[in-house]
Amino acid sequence: MKFIKEQINLIKKKDPAIKSIWEVFLYPSFRVQIYYKISHWFYLRKCYFWARYFSERAKRKTGIEIHPGATIGKNLFIDHGFGVVIGETAILGDNITIYHGVTLGGTSLNKGKRHPTVLDYVVIGAHAQVLGNITIGKNARIGAGAIVLKDVPSNETAVGIYK
Repeated sequence: MKFIKEQINLIKKKDPAIKSIWEVFLYPSFRVQIYYKISHWFYLRKCYFWARYFSERAKRKTGIEIHPGATIGKNLFIDHGFGVVIGETAILGDNITIYHGVTLGGTSLNKGKRHPTVLDYVVIGAHAQVLGNITIGKNARIGAGAIVLKDVPSNETAVGIYK
């Protein structure tokens, strides 16, 4: 219940278009995170079929794909989330904003850590691709359409092809 209240407040704060709290229940960002919580719970208990089942349902219903193995902190806001992909070994800190079409993806088929770590208070612009086992520092900004292939220091902005 606490998560639901936090998400309602977060979405009301981050999206000026919202007119009532009931609209929050229609937001893909809200719905996908409910599914993620369920799928992640199964994933941690090694019930991989059920973890993937709920993850796939979320993807079909919202257009947002969050692998059940990803680790997500508090107050993730996905605005217009269609096309967002968050890979299995991605780690997201607190208070992150992600816009539509963003990929937090891997660059190899290795079994270990292969997806980005995104620290607190990061904003990732629409259609940005953040790829590989890299770290995006606190308060960093990733520009729309950026391709990020190396670490971004805290309080920095990455645009274009950042390698």
